Amino acid sequence: MENAVKEILQHVGEDLDREGLQDTPKRVRKAWEFMCGGYKQNAHEIINQALFTTTNDEMVVVKDIEFYSMCEHHMLPIIGKVHVAYIPDGKVVGLSKIPRVVDVFARRLQIQEQLTEQICDAINDAIKPKGVAVVVDARHMCMEMRGVEKICSTTVTSALRGLFKKDKKTKDEFLSIISSSFRK
Repeated sequence: MENAVKEILQHVGEDLDREGLQDTPKRVRKAWEFMCGGYKQNAHEIINQALFTTTNDEMVVVKDIEFYSMCEHHMLPIIGKVHVAYIPDGKVVGLSKIPRVVDVFARRLQIQEQLTEQICDAINDAIKPKGVAVVVDARHMCMEMRGVEKICSTTVTSALRGLFKKDKKTKDEFLSIISSSFRK
């Protein structure tokens, strides 16, 4: 990877002997290993570490989960927030595991549509709730830094399972919760 970075630097016209670039190939390698660390993680294992029996059958929402990913088409950043809800059916998961699941899939080369589905399906498969809802709202640097250059445009995707897909009232409650601001 470090040799590939050197080739890229040379291709864009940089001087590899310039002081500021001498350690760049190593730093880029380390950054990419971190940003693509999701390939080495398993969402089901993360969730299964913190599953607990419950009698609760009301909606659990974790919103405004910040994430950073990389577009698989241009290898440029995707930056946004994920909102996740599920309705327990005998099991709840430790709240910190939800953002960890987001990171498992965000830290891979991605498209937002797939990221949304992967988060939803992982939670649905592992917890087996009455329903799961995921909404992702993100900015794509491939649209802002190049191409159409539309600064601050966002893309919103959703994935719904179970009651969130079948019951409009449940879906509307979720959408109301994620669009409200409880603290300022």
